[in-house]
Amino acid sequence: MAELGKKYCVYCLAEVSPLRFRCTECADIELCPECFSAGAEIGPHRRWHGYQLVDGGRFTLWGAEAEGGWSSREEQLLLDAIEQFGFGNWEDMAAHVGASRSPQEVMEHYVSMYIHGNLGKACIPDTIPNRVTDHTCPSGGPLSPSLTTPLPPLDISVAEQQQLGYMPLRDDYEIEYDQDAETLISGLSVNYDDDDVEIELKRAHVDMYVRKLKERQRRKNIARDYNLVPAFLGKDKKDKEKAPKRKITKEEKELRLKLRPLYQFMSCKEFEDFFENMHKERILRAKIRELQRYRRNGITKMEESAEYEAARHKREKRKENKNIASSKRGKEEGKEGEFAAIENLPGFELLSDREKVLCSSLNLSPARYVTVKTIIIKDHLQKRQGIPSKSRLPSYLDKVLKKRILNFLTESGWISRDAS
Repeated sequence: MAELGKKYCVYCLAEVSPLRFRCTECADIELCPECFSAGAEIGPHRRWHGYQLVDGGRFTLWGAEAEGGWSSREEQLLLDAIEQFGFGNWEDMAAHVGASRSPQEVMEHYVSMYIHGNLGKACIPDTIPNRVTDHTCPSGGPLSPSLTTPLPPLDISVAEQQQLGYMPLRDDYEIEYDQDAETLISGLSVNYDDDDVEIELKRAHVDMYVRKLKERQRRKNIARDYNLVPAFLGKDKKDKEKAPKRKITKEEKELRLKLRPLYQFMSCKEFEDFFENMHKERILRAKIRELQRYRRNGITKMEESAEYEAARHKREKRKENKNIASSKRGKEEGKEGEFAAIENLPGFELLSDREKVLCSSLNLSPARYVTVKTIIIKDHLQKRQGIPSKSRLPSYLDKVLKKRILNFLTESGWISRDAS
């Protein structure tokens, strides 16, 4: 008879007397929880058929190790009670669940399993959508206390407070932005005989006043974020002198100019931290490249890097000295090669360096240049003494050569400028 009273799963033939799922569309189809959750199908039964939970209310939802040993029937009564009486009415909920559970047990079980447990984490979102906005909470709403809640007072001396007209306990100034803003609501009063137009007008006054409060607070926040008060008092200059800042490169200055529009979205400290972090990033990248160069050269320890850098510095110094010596040698060779066309001609040793350059550029032999120079200087001296003379320059001297030689002799001081 005991065997006849047991129930078995029609799919896996396991005993399902404590808990089973009965199909409401097929006759004599009862499944165990494992087969039902796997979507087992047998005969005409399909997984989408309606089902009925059949149990004696003795199994536990959270397992045998759960604290308190709450049965499934007690869990169902608890959920019915929370829906009927509301969260917090633990005495009524305990009476609904049964005399075996105290209000303290009901509260602890619901909070631990349904709120802080896995079920609560899966069902309760971090931000609840479509929630009605509470305008009295400190979230920046029109009636939010955060609009009037004072910030921590400024860290300034009593003399500086008197200079600014600052009241630290209220975080206010004697002269605020839009000093007459309170006149918008100072005379307002709500009367029962106000019509709709008067009510809307008073609401508009309140809205205007709230806007002015927001603007006043915004200006205070800007003054705090960008350290305008210490700048006005001259404290920022002292701080800059105490803490020397790093030198800003040309590339960083150009980047700061490009990113200037971001000033309105970031505070002064955030902007400086941004560039400071970029500077640290560049230093780290340079250090990484240096370590990679060490690794390519077979250096695996930092102690070896100092010896490697010293040897590299010597090599570069030696290479630099070699380049300087070769450049000097090249200049001397170039200078000697510059007069190669005329250096073997007669009269070359009589010329100065400038005259050698002139003869080389004019492609004029030194002897011919000396002849032309002698005739020009002789004519110049006769003219200065008042002796009439008719210069007879050689035929190979055209106007261009004559003009170049006259200009050269004038610049060199051989003849006066009026004579040329």
